Amino acid sequence: MKKIRFYKSIHVKIAVIYVLLILIAMQVIGFYFTQNLEGQLESNFRESLNETASLLAYNVEQEMTAEEEEEDDSLQERIDDILESDVFNMEQANVRVVDDNQYLITATDPAHSRYVGQRTTILQEKQALLGLENREGEIKIDPAGNQRVLEMAIPVETDNQQVVGSIYITASMEAIYEQIQEINQILFVGTALALVLTAGLGVILSRTITRPIVDMKEQATIMGQGDFTQYVHVYGDDEIGQLAETFNDLTDRLKEANATTEGERRKLASVLMHMTDGVIATDREGRVILVNRRAEEILDRQQEDMLGVEMTHVLNLHKFMKMDDLYRFQDPLLLDFDTQEDEMVIEANFSTITKDNQEENGIIAVLHDVTEQERIEEERREFVANVSHELRTPLTSMKSYLEALSDGAIEDPDIAPQFLEVTANETDRMIRLVNDLLQLSKMDGRESAMHMTDIEPTQLVNHVIDRFEMFTDNSKIQFKRRVPESAPTVQGDRDKLTQLLDNIISNAVKYSPEGGTITISLKVEQNRIVTSIRDEGVGIPKENLHHVFDRFYRVDKARSRNLGGTGLGLAIAREIAVAHGGTIWVSSEWGRGTTFSFSLPTAQEAVM
Repeated sequence: MKKIRFYKSIHVKIAVIYVLLILIAMQVIGFYFTQNLEGQLESNFRESLNETASLLAYNVEQEMTAEEEEEDDSLQERIDDILESDVFNMEQANVRVVDDNQYLITATDPAHSRYVGQRTTILQEKQALLGLENREGEIKIDPAGNQRVLEMAIPVETDNQQVVGSIYITASMEAIYEQIQEINQILFVGTALALVLTAGLGVILSRTITRPIVDMKEQATIMGQGDFTQYVHVYGDDEIGQLAETFNDLTDRLKEANATTEGERRKLASVLMHMTDGVIATDREGRVILVNRRAEEILDRQQEDMLGVEMTHVLNLHKFMKMDDLYRFQDPLLLDFDTQEDEMVIEANFSTITKDNQEENGIIAVLHDVTEQERIEEERREFVANVSHELRTPLTSMKSYLEALSDGAIEDPDIAPQFLEVTANETDRMIRLVNDLLQLSKMDGRESAMHMTDIEPTQLVNHVIDRFEMFTDNSKIQFKRRVPESAPTVQGDRDKLTQLLDNIISNAVKYSPEGGTITISLKVEQNRIVTSIRDEGVGIPKENLHHVFDRFYRVDKARSRNLGGTGLGLAIAREIAVAHGGTIWVSSEWGRGTTFSFSLPTAQEAVM
């Protein structure tokens, strides 16, 4: 079993949980404590500064309203004496005193002392002279020392509420925040110590929980290997102890179930090995776990070669579907296992193995060899579908005309010749059909002899075009040639290649409108001669293009029969092209004509 890394161990997880709980608790407590402490210290500082300002305002008012005597000092000196006294000596604080005419009387800040005797420009002092008190003050950043200071401005009033001046105080609050920082450091150290102790305690406590769990994990590994003889040690009567007892009971039950399952498996294996049908079973992932003897014979593979291989690869289905698709496949599936020596068609029926909870647990495939049945059925379907379809129309037509003649139409000198002509045409049509079928049959059976000679393609193409120009003179169809004067020779059967050109060009003539143009081109491309025949007919729909070379296939069935086609001309053309080592293809656009092209290797390329 894979070893658990230290950071993934349950010891670490329990210790981390304890540490996180303590950390969160300490953070909440510290945040609440420091926030309240900061607010309380700021409130106390404001109250202290407010009391000092009120007492200072009273003393300044006494000095401002006192009657001047000849030997008394000036008002500035008397107020400076008050500010320098032990009562009002405030560290980290500066005071400005302004009279009722907005003139600065005195200032403790040396930077402001030079403005004594001048009008004040501070807004708070002007507001205080108007009787507006700012007892709460405002906390601002002093740009000179980059420190947080509390600003407060109060009016100096007489007993009859007359404002005779104002006092403006700025006091530094950095001492308060330094105290808060020291307290935060104490809380941080305490939190770190608590976390270390908690982590150690968490590891110790987790061992009492994880020791029985580790034992059960090791026992589960042993059980997975098929050994049900060992049991887990029970450490106590708590929930973990009860879990250990339950685990031991589970071991006994699994031992009994395994013995029963093994017996049933042997019985099932014996039945499967003697079945006349092939059987393949897979596990949940689709890998083969069982192959009977008949399946080995059908697939011509040994069981050892298939075990552990995905079923889609065993049945050659991996190119068409995934293993998950087989779970939803209900209908029988025909599989082609043809080889160069033998033909084989297998019918596969798939059944899903499910558990009691409807969970998919594998697939069983039953294989039937239906090669002979499919071959007979295919031949029957092909013969009935093709021949009966092609013969039905002429036979029906002939019967109708012959019945009409027997009923007295033969006595009519005008109608009788027409009926006889139609009957003769239908007979010729059936003869052409039978001849085409015989030719295709010979080519399929490789019974048609090929007389291979060197052929000049330009001469052959021009010869065929000349013949068609003579026959189609009355239909006003023009032939446009794009044939070079010379081209490399090809090796082939002249009659067969002439028939190949005849079939394609005649097909173009049938579907070309009156006055249309058929363009025949020939060119050399990479040691191959490519011949193209383009007409100006209605074209072929895109969805029908891949069927045009199928036997008996017609795009416009009614028109093809009226023009005398059997539906085998293009199929014969393809067989001839393939027999000469070439290829044939078609391109078309509906309403704008069709181009049939075929390529043949040059004589030099064919020899190589």
